[in-house]
Amino acid sequence: MFLYGFTTNRNGSKKVKSTVVEFAAGDNNFLTHSMVDKMLIQNDEFVKNQPKRLVDLHFLETNVSANPYVEKIAVFLTIDGVLKTTIKQRTPIARIVDKYKSFYVDKYGVKIPLSTNFSARVPLVLGVREPEEIKELTTLIKTINSSSFFAKEIIAIERDAQSEYTFTVRSGDYKIIFGELIDASIKFKKLTAFYNKAFTDKTINNYKAINVKYHNQVVCTKQNQDGEQ
Repeated sequence: MFLYGFTTNRNGSKKVKSTVVEFAAGDNNFLTHSMVDKMLIQNDEFVKNQPKRLVDLHFLETNVSANPYVEKIAVFLTIDGVLKTTIKQRTPIARIVDKYKSFYVDKYGVKIPLSTNFSARVPLVLGVREPEEIKELTTLIKTINSSSFFAKEIIAIERDAQSEYTFTVRSGDYKIIFGELIDASIKFKKLTAFYNKAFTDKTINNYKAINVKYHNQVVCTKQNQDGEQ
């Protein structure tokens, strides 16, 4: 018992000799290792060289998790005195542009500030402001991202006052008039069938609007003969 207590006390008196920050594989680059190190502050001091027994892991986790780019975090000490911090950063699914501000949101609808370190390639979204609108948007984005084609094809989303959506696409100058978020999976099936035919026929650039808001219909508006809309 004495030997155990002596060993524990001696281990606790050892100082934190280094810090290691690990990001989840494939994570975004909002945060850097040096940025995280600056959050590992306890008693107004960097934790390195502080005695292990004085390090409050819960406090450090709480401090780092308050950062808006952090989704999950774990902080722990190794026997040899290394403080390890593992972080999963938030993954943006859309960038909302409002009249006075712009920010990302993740799949949970959590707002993520823009970063000078990293720019996410996600759809630009207009007309979404309120929490319930953001929640609906995350549902729409989830459906879009379930298709590798539409995840790349749809580059902007606009929601109007009637809660109807219009998409801007990558492959041409036409718009997709999606309507309300009702029967979304059916609408995307109609769009898929239309795209398959239009790409095969090479007629996709003949259109200025593809409307799937009506039940069981795809209504297309063509460009003028001279190419003007």
